[in-house]
Amino acid sequence: MELPKGKKVYFASDFHLGIPNPESSLAREKRLVKWLDEIKNDAAIIYLVGDLFDTWFEYKNVIPRGYSRFLGKLAELTDAGLRIEAFTGNHDLWMLDYFGRELNIMVHHQPLTIELNGKRFFIAHGDGLGPGDHGYKVLKKVLRNKLSQWLYRRVHPDTGVGFAGWLSRLGPKHSIEMPAKKFLGPEKEMLVQFCLETLNHEHFDYFVFGHRHIAIEYPLPQSSLYVNLGDWLQFDSYGEFDGTDLKLKYYKP
Repeated sequence: MELPKGKKVYFASDFHLGIPNPESSLAREKRLVKWLDEIKNDAAIIYLVGDLFDTWFEYKNVIPRGYSRFLGKLAELTDAGLRIEAFTGNHDLWMLDYFGRELNIMVHHQPLTIELNGKRFFIAHGDGLGPGDHGYKVLKKVLRNKLSQWLYRRVHPDTGVGFAGWLSRLGPKHSIEMPAKKFLGPEKEMLVQFCLETLNHEHFDYFVFGHRHIAIEYPLPQSSLYVNLGDWLQFDSYGEFDGTDLKLKYYKP
């Protein structure tokens, strides 16, 4: 794909709407809507790279309550012809067809590889990639199993969504009150290890991930670049590809 002159591609992830409390989540949601309003005129594509919500589970006729400003803005932008694509993360992996039917947004459940202006991109939320983390990899297979999802939908939505939110908060906490996560070095960063292994047999100019809640551009061999998009709990960070280079930026209204 060749970008039209003056157009850009944007990447953002890990909004975790819903935590740590309704007031903080609403303020974050309003910032996101402002950011989307500011980039809509020069955006060719917007990639939302997972964990948009801290909890998201779709029943056949029910979706989680809230997020009306964010969802409404997405609908407004796609109705105007803007291309938006989303990825499932570990907190919202049970997205089904709501985004596609109601918002005209393609949802990716697997990593995406694309070429933009001659640059090759590998895009994924990042959960379950790289060495280690075997427990989560097994759990992810169970949660994504069609039978598991069918059985869970037999639970009343109030109970199902409430339990999913409780379970989500048992894991690593993501909060504006927490100290920012630190880059652990290439040997201990599973996503960096994944990039290095991938480069052994296939070249990508950019690896774009979320998940780790660190905002970083890390150079790799073969003139490749690992970009972690950070989050909107502490950084309000996003990626911007201008047709030539991909850079991390920070939103300041």
